[in-house]
Amino acid sequence: MSLSDASFSLARRYSSLAVFLMGAIALVVPSGYTYGAALLLLGSFSLLYSRPALCLQKEDKQIMTVLALYSLLFCAQLWLEGADSSAYDRPSRFIFAIPVLLFVLAYPPKLAFMWAGLVVGGVLTAGWAIWQKLFLGIERATGYTYVIQFGNISMLFGIFCLAGLGWAAVQPNARRWVVLLLLGALFGALGSLLSGSRGGWIGLPFVFWVLYRAYGRELSVRMRGGVLAAVLALGALVYLLPQTGVQQRVQHAFNDIEQYQQGNKWTSLGARFDMWQGALTLIAEKPLTGWGWNGYQQGMQALVDKGQVIQFAADNHAHNEYLDNFARRGILGLLSLLALYLVPLRLFARRLNSANMELRALATAGALLPVAFMDFGLSQVFFGHNSGVMVYAFWLAVLWGTLRAYEKHSAEHQTPGTRPGASRKV
Repeated sequence: MSLSDASFSLARRYSSLAVFLMGAIALVVPSGYTYGAALLLLGSFSLLYSRPALCLQKEDKQIMTVLALYSLLFCAQLWLEGADSSAYDRPSRFIFAIPVLLFVLAYPPKLAFMWAGLVVGGVLTAGWAIWQKLFLGIERATGYTYVIQFGNISMLFGIFCLAGLGWAAVQPNARRWVVLLLLGALFGALGSLLSGSRGGWIGLPFVFWVLYRAYGRELSVRMRGGVLAAVLALGALVYLLPQTGVQQRVQHAFNDIEQYQQGNKWTSLGARFDMWQGALTLIAEKPLTGWGWNGYQQGMQALVDKGQVIQFAADNHAHNEYLDNFARRGILGLLSLLALYLVPLRLFARRLNSANMELRALATAGALLPVAFMDFGLSQVFFGHNSGVMVYAFWLAVLWGTLRAYEKHSAEHQTPGTRPGASRKV
């Protein structure tokens, strides 16, 4: 093995370990979602001296552009209004995902490490949630992050495991991998259930539609019916079992709506309705420029003083990614957010029918990432939390970079897992 071969192999092992950690420990250690991403970012400095031939295509530049655009527009607005340096922390992380994308494109992780990390993460997260709820007596499992973030990210990892079934089906030990990924999906959903977070479940029809687009034609009519029946039966079981808390949370939602109609805004949904109403009022007043990072609170406080919204609305973000971005950052802020979702979705969706099942699995996971976050954003400002920024930006970089690297392998008619333009095994 030559020195370059050894260096390439070492870099591949490094990226594989980092991506494994991105799934395995994201929610079970404090700030666990940062470790794998930080390792990839550190690894990207090696590109300055290794200078691999990345052969960037138009689509790669589109992904990097939407990441940079969202970050730079956000930071520019913060600078114009004289925000504290701490305010730049979260928006700047989207920029940091770009060198990670380049590093993964040059040294893509072994797919078994990525999918295994998601399975381990799903199982550990659900185990932690079970411990918190059943043994520590915590009403809603939170892990080491905010409860809504915990539940939705757990759900996301479970969804990723379902996307990985296409990859598992073509492995030599396919049955074992299929079972493991199904367990990862089940435990990911369980972690979400035990958190009591409802937002992640609203978008499941769209998730299943993406999965159907990717894999539906591979199933017989009988199998499609069986899968649908199994999903409906599992959903009914989850709803009926009191231990899951789903039925109670649904009943609370209807009760909150009823109380809101009667004038009581101090409920979970009632407060959200008030925050959304306040955000819409602010948007109508400054639709082009927005109110700014600090101006949003000031504008909302003015609505409180007028008796239009409750104080809770002024003390929090809008609990809606779209309204919060629009109200704070104006129309450009909203458009940059939509581009951050829709451009990757479009590019990944182009590959949902790839003949190569390994590529199709990566494309499916990549399409599901913005679909899930578009759903999460309906009831939470996910990018207002470090966990939301890190998971979206860096998983987008990993999934796209890995997909493009393996796509190059496939296009050059080499065996899966070889470096583009070379004969090395990975």
